[in-house]
Amino acid sequence: MNAPCKAWDLMTDNAVYLQPAFILQQRKFRETSLIIDVLTRDFGRITILAKGVRKAKSKTAGLLQPFMPLSLSYFGKTELKTLTTVEISKSFEHLQGLALYCGFYVNELITCFLHKYDPHPEVFELYEECLIRLFNAPEIEAALRIFEVDLMAAVGYGLQLDYDAHNNKEVQQLSKYHYNVEQGPVEAAKGAYSGKTLLALNSRELSDSQILQEAKILMRTVISVYLHGKPLKSRAVINQIIHHL
Repeated sequence: MNAPCKAWDLMTDNAVYLQPAFILQQRKFRETSLIIDVLTRDFGRITILAKGVRKAKSKTAGLLQPFMPLSLSYFGKTELKTLTTVEISKSFEHLQGLALYCGFYVNELITCFLHKYDPHPEVFELYEECLIRLFNAPEIEAALRIFEVDLMAAVGYGLQLDYDAHNNKEVQQLSKYHYNVEQGPVEAAKGAYSGKTLLALNSRELSDSQILQEAKILMRTVISVYLHGKPLKSRAVINQIIHHL
């Protein structure tokens, strides 16, 4: 991956040129336009108005799709920017089936946890890596857990996974733990999580089915706490799909 350009090298007054970006979501605006929510590398999550792209002869709308690596140029003094050009920045593989819906789940997480216009270049890189893992079907579960725990760390909610502060000792693979989102693991004979799972999540080495199941439950709990119980629409859709497989 090429070294990121400095943000000010990509700007002229109120214009930004060829900014690496991914479309998170879009909605129709008036008769021929779209408003798109975008994750950019250097400027964070922004909103862009794509004028006239839904006209019959427009080729741009076909490029403004989620999970496609794009270079966007846009301008504007207000929070709502105006798109000028768009192009595909690199080759990529289309997500399909369950991986596609999991991609929308990742997009929803970013929308929930990243404030607009708050740059997080590391999240952009993590997002690219996650899409690659999602394309490799056997890695879908691990890809989601790794992205979740890395996203939490990037936005200031990093998880303590390898140290039991309550008992002042390192987490042991063969021990059981409760997990307090603010304090971390606490050893308990009837704990829901094995030390093996906590250490695997901490090292981002997730392969065992039991570890993946416990890691899913743990990350759902963590995310629910920080979203104050707000349900994620994409998760409900994924659950319905899995139920019918």
